[in-house]
Amino acid sequence: MPGLNLTRDEARTRADLLTVHSYEVTLDLTRGDRVFGSTTVVSFAAEQGASTFIDAVADTVHRVELNGVELDPAEVADGVRVQLPVLAASNTLVVEADMLYMNTGEGLHRFTDPVDGEVYLYTQFEVPDSRRVFAVFEQPDLKSTFRFSVTAPSHWDVISNMPTPEPVPAGPAEGAGNSTWYFEPTPTMSSYVTALIAGPYQSVRSELTSSDGRTIPLGVFARKSLMQYMDAENIFALTRQGFEFYEEQFGTPYPFGKYDQLFVPEFNAGAMENAGAVTFVETYVFRSRVPDATVERRAITILHELAHMWFGDLVTMRWWNDLWLNESFAEFMSTLAAAEATEFEQAWTTFAILEKGWAYRQDQLPSTHPIVAQINDLEDVQVNFDGITYAKGASVLKQLVAWVGQDRFMEGVRQYFAKHSWKNTELVDLLSELEAASGRDLKAWSALWLETAGVNTLSPEFTTDDDGTITSFAILQTAIEAFPTLRPHRLAVGFYDLDGGALVRTHRLELDVDGERTEVPELVGRTRPALVLLNDDDLAYAKIRLDPASLKTSVLHVKDFRDSLPRTLVLASAWDAARDGETPARDYVELVLQNIGAESDSSVVLVLLRQLASALAFYVRPEDREAMADAAADRLLDLALAADAGSDAQLQFTRAFSAHARTASQLDTVEAMLAGERVPEGITVDQDLRWELLTSLVVGGRAGEAQIDAELARDSTATGALAAAAARAALPTAPAKEAAWAALVESTDLPNATQRSMIAGFTRVHDRSLLEPFVERYFASVQDVWATRTHEIAQQIVVGLYPSLLTTQDTLDRTDAFLAALGDSSPSLRRLILESRDGVERARKAQAADR
Repeated sequence: MPGLNLTRDEARTRADLLTVHSYEVTLDLTRGDRVFGSTTVVSFAAEQGASTFIDAVADTVHRVELNGVELDPAEVADGVRVQLPVLAASNTLVVEADMLYMNTGEGLHRFTDPVDGEVYLYTQFEVPDSRRVFAVFEQPDLKSTFRFSVTAPSHWDVISNMPTPEPVPAGPAEGAGNSTWYFEPTPTMSSYVTALIAGPYQSVRSELTSSDGRTIPLGVFARKSLMQYMDAENIFALTRQGFEFYEEQFGTPYPFGKYDQLFVPEFNAGAMENAGAVTFVETYVFRSRVPDATVERRAITILHELAHMWFGDLVTMRWWNDLWLNESFAEFMSTLAAAEATEFEQAWTTFAILEKGWAYRQDQLPSTHPIVAQINDLEDVQVNFDGITYAKGASVLKQLVAWVGQDRFMEGVRQYFAKHSWKNTELVDLLSELEAASGRDLKAWSALWLETAGVNTLSPEFTTDDDGTITSFAILQTAIEAFPTLRPHRLAVGFYDLDGGALVRTHRLELDVDGERTEVPELVGRTRPALVLLNDDDLAYAKIRLDPASLKTSVLHVKDFRDSLPRTLVLASAWDAARDGETPARDYVELVLQNIGAESDSSVVLVLLRQLASALAFYVRPEDREAMADAAADRLLDLALAADAGSDAQLQFTRAFSAHARTASQLDTVEAMLAGERVPEGITVDQDLRWELLTSLVVGGRAGEAQIDAELARDSTATGALAAAAARAALPTAPAKEAAWAALVESTDLPNATQRSMIAGFTRVHDRSLLEPFVERYFASVQDVWATRTHEIAQQIVVGLYPSLLTTQDTLDRTDAFLAALGDSSPSLRRLILESRDGVERARKAQAADR
């Protein structure tokens, strides 16, 4: 639609014209299942005589009144924007409209629980979707106060940014059985962090005392049919730990009046930092046993969103090019809080293998960009919630903290909040406070780390005499031609030797590295260790390589590291080398399978299993893939049987075996497990594991529609429906794939979560030839999908249905032909296709090295 893609220039022009004072938003949620009523009254100042527009993505605009003058909606409203001509110095605008409920996870999402037929609503506004609920100047620097009044069924709960008031029963005009909730005005905030959650949610309540003595009410919410699985006390405990840690570190009390955490259905992301009313994906309500890694991930997410109450909500970036000010800080602070204030003391190990792995992948794509990205319009930012903005930014902050010291860093942060609370900021505002606190000039640091793209690689170079004494030691730094910047790094070098069978650190040196070559005279004269580890303690953001002798030690003894973090760094280096086509992928597969059984960190096991799956799917030679995958599945079953009964590793190995099972004997075992036989002692085949086992049988041709229907009858829940949709799309027949394709691409009515599940099932195949008929159809349809669907729905299709598994030259050629025809007409679509193409090209390079 014209006007959906707001440009930065338009936003800057509008911000220069306006000062927004307040919004009064009245919503009527009793008008059926298609639209809801929305009336917005906006008070704002403007440049006398100027003209501008307000955003309102509406089904129908019924009334527009500007300063007491009725404007014809047919003339000023196009369904996306409402034009506002000849403004006064002080203005009052009224917009009455019908807005559409969404099933895409954007705007006001509507969901019906199949268990009890109850309706649940929630909003998701980041980046530009508050305009789907009320008329608004949709940009982060036009902050205001918001007062919501909501009419809804009386048995619902209605939650927003402010404490929920007592509902007032509606009069005859509003309909029997309805009530209205009149909320108090919010503090000054950006529209994208306002929120409305409504429906018969159930809750558990608690409270805490903030650092300024206020009592802060706490709430944890979920659908009625899920509340039995909610471990609210665990969530409250983490929340209290996070509050205490952040208030002390930031020197600023929690800025809002209450803190609710709501687990909502069909959510697109992990969570969203609505001020005082954070929404989370429902899979964080564990109805079946999950790995400890997933519990840790939820904890990090809880702490991440809580950090946003300061970084993002209290102080907000002026425009989306500084999105990293929100996300990188929340990512860094959540890991720091987890490691220093909760039971998750190994959080930096998880950060090293999970978050940094994400950053390194993203930073090697052709679409990589500086942390402070150039954001020209909303389409740019919507594809920029990526590993650079989150994980690389957090990694660079960790590097900065190592350089300036944590105490000085936090002092700068405290001054930042003291000066800019309730305002909008840019990069320079933060850097000036950090400079003042640390005494360091950060301009050069910012230019190299925040304003350039690409990841460096660090390697050791040293010589020894006949006795093994080091006679020279240097650290070499390289960069690729496309992104040649060499950067300063604060890092540690660790020496490791075997001690009683354990690989332990015997020496550590922390230093600054800069340029192509950094001599390290402090290590000259020391005895060469069994293993030299650059970036020990993971202070720096850089890929590392091992010298040949250290690499040999790591292959033989990676499981013998006494601590998890150095072990993880060595494994991450091996994974980098395999992905980069420097070492054979089969060696990495063997390294994982030989050592994962001894790994004690759940998150490391989880990531290694994902990387094992990727190596087998993409990086080993196609002619060897089937045999290696079969052997890997057998080994995973052996690991599951050998693991301690009831252990986290046993659960993960069992699930991984099911996902990889493909031979007749392996599928026999899966079939027996589903029947309750041959189950490893300590494993409970709960409902979610049943779906995994059944889907494995479906992909292998051992089960079909009848078994899927029977399982859905057993699990007639929203989760069951998603699992059934994935299983049906995974049926290994041409008609099943054709039906899934039609539903995903040709139909437009699939809810976001169902679409996501079906894409996962569609691409889960043993016989890749089933996907070949859809390659040409993908390229023929993807532009129309991008032009006609909402961002979330379109991106799922564009990325999820790209023929990534067909790692052939033909796939590259077809992609190149599409990109040539596309030209520069859609930069965001072009970026997504380029990223997918890079995956195929990388796979082919790795396959060529897998000899």
